[in-house]
Amino acid sequence: MGIKTLDIEKLGEESNKYEKIVVLSKRARQIAAQEKLELDEKLKYFEGFEDEDEFTFNEEQERISKAFEELPHATQRSVNELLDGKITSRYPDKEL
Repeated sequence: MGIKTLDIEKLGEESNKYEKIVVLSKRARQIAAQEKLELDEKLKYFEGFEDEDEFTFNEEQERISKAFEELPHATQRSVNELLDGKITSRYPDKEL
């Protein structure tokens, strides 16, 4: 899959576009970390089995891994979430 360019001006006018890029990168990291946890959890199932059915388990592990590879990249998903209005950001309250 090729890289798509993104017009920063289309991200919206309501806040600083550079702040939005930071928000997008943090959200992409969250998505990638969540995907990794899900993949590790699904593959952990195969750890305790004997070598008898190793070929069958390898095929299943490969199928699971390919399913995760076919998902859109975390960065693209975070951009889509922002454009759909599913991402909000806020500043933490500053204490004096």
